[in-house]
Amino acid sequence: MKKRIISFIFLIIGGSIGLTLMPYFWELLNIENSTFNNQFVNFGIGALIFLLLSLLMTNFILDVFKKIENYFSKQSASFLLFGALGIIIGLILAWLVGIPLAAFNISIISNVVPSILSIVFAYLGFYIGTTRIEDFRKLFTPKTKRPDEGVLLERKADNDFRKYKILDTSVIIDGRIYEIAKTGFLEGVLVIPNFVLRELQYIADSSDSLKRVRGRRGLDILNSLQKEEVIPVESYDGEFEEIAEVDSKLIRLAKLIDGVIITNDYNLNKVSEFQNVPVLNINELANAVKPVVIPGENMTVTIVKAGTERNQGVAYLDDGTMIVVEDGQHYMNKTIGVVVTSALQTAAGRMIFAKPAHSQKGIKNN
Repeated sequence: MKKRIISFIFLIIGGSIGLTLMPYFWELLNIENSTFNNQFVNFGIGALIFLLLSLLMTNFILDVFKKIENYFSKQSASFLLFGALGIIIGLILAWLVGIPLAAFNISIISNVVPSILSIVFAYLGFYIGTTRIEDFRKLFTPKTKRPDEGVLLERKADNDFRKYKILDTSVIIDGRIYEIAKTGFLEGVLVIPNFVLRELQYIADSSDSLKRVRGRRGLDILNSLQKEEVIPVESYDGEFEEIAEVDSKLIRLAKLIDGVIITNDYNLNKVSEFQNVPVLNINELANAVKPVVIPGENMTVTIVKAGTERNQGVAYLDDGTMIVVEDGQHYMNKTIGVVVTSALQTAAGRMIFAKPAHSQKGIKNN
């Protein structure tokens, strides 16, 4: 049935072209005989040529339409709506531009150029309509304020305020963002892009059991975030087809909606900073809220393993901070008092160096 419809469309198009162009062809051949140069013959010749072309191109056209159907079936309703509106607006603009061209008596300008303009403007309308969905939503969505919202909630502290906080895949899987959001320290709206959601789903469907567990944990975190009323969560349906990597898409989205990327990915952090995109790094936050220790401070720790240097022992605080104890290897699996000698901040976190408390006393007595 589809092949017959395509052949019929080709036949009509070919006949129409034949009616338009065949008279010029007969004129070039100096044939003015009405037996050849008439509407029926011209229509028939054009229809026959295009009918033969349809037999050669039908399978190719069906494959193209199948790919187009699959592409649009995967898109959201808002993508299709704004894309259709963009095409309609583009065709209207092409029609308005083509009105002055119709006054020309030249066939190419009055007939062919308007068709080309229609195709170009329709494509531009579709492209703009589907890539600027968020901007159009802001434009047509009325800005309403809830009665319980105070003035202070809408006040921007300074020019560095960013309403949208975009979550990347790693920080969702990490899970700490849920606890941070519950505390109310984050302002604005958490944005979950569809391409991040698809990556999470891909990880959750992985054949690797570890990846599968991580992906499902990320999906659970998203569901928990959506149920919380402390901070609103929104999804972003737009797509950047020309960009393959998720990290690059996140940076592009942050620039588009003037947002902040929340991550614990070191490389994404550096690339974002290079492109002047603000970043909130969960690992930096975790290091910042760890308790500060100063040389001479006493604490009680349990030596759990040997250090890398001779006679060193290693202990850990409740927040995971590593404490390297000199001569601590002699107290393996024992709880002892230590005195802090120094602290070192590294990219991996804070490291504390200490000595057993009794050794400090022995030094003082001497």
